[in-house]
Amino acid sequence: MRGIILFAAVLVASISSFALSPRPAYANGDIVATKDSYAAGTIVIRTSERRLYLFLGDGRALSYPVGVGKAGMQWAGTTTISGKYMSPAWAPPVSIKRENPRLPDVIPGGSPHNPMGVAAMTLTGTEYAIHGTNQPALIGRFVSHGCIRMYNADITDLYDRVKIGTPVVVE
Repeated sequence: MRGIILFAAVLVASISSFALSPRPAYANGDIVATKDSYAAGTIVIRTSERRLYLFLGDGRALSYPVGVGKAGMQWAGTTTISGKYMSPAWAPPVSIKRENPRLPDVIPGGSPHNPMGVAAMTLTGTEYAIHGTNQPALIGRFVSHGCIRMYNADITDLYDRVKIGTPVVVE
């Protein structure tokens, strides 16, 4: 009996210390080695891989899984982050509204029906954004009208790491 009590005490202490340990610096993305020569701070989205990379420098990047544009709705190019929004409202673009005229003109931030999730970063010169999602099962798929979708925890992490003007490359 004494051995069982001692084991239980050690188990509780281990669980408590794990729960109280600080969050790792890269809790949401994976650090990967890269041979690419993008400048530190550049975001690169590889549509075919369904991955977003934030280049850290020194041959390293933070990698996140993403949902990307459906066939015929993918795009490539270079842009920058033009805006950052927490709990954004969403107004469907004309093309989406045409496909689904029953959509409201605006879905408020925080609504479970808002496809933007908890945060969004708009992209200069486009109607696209890098944003969260309230449908996490769609991450890793070809699902959007051109936006880049991330898990809500991942967009929050990325949002805190980048600023307006950050370069974004979509390949």
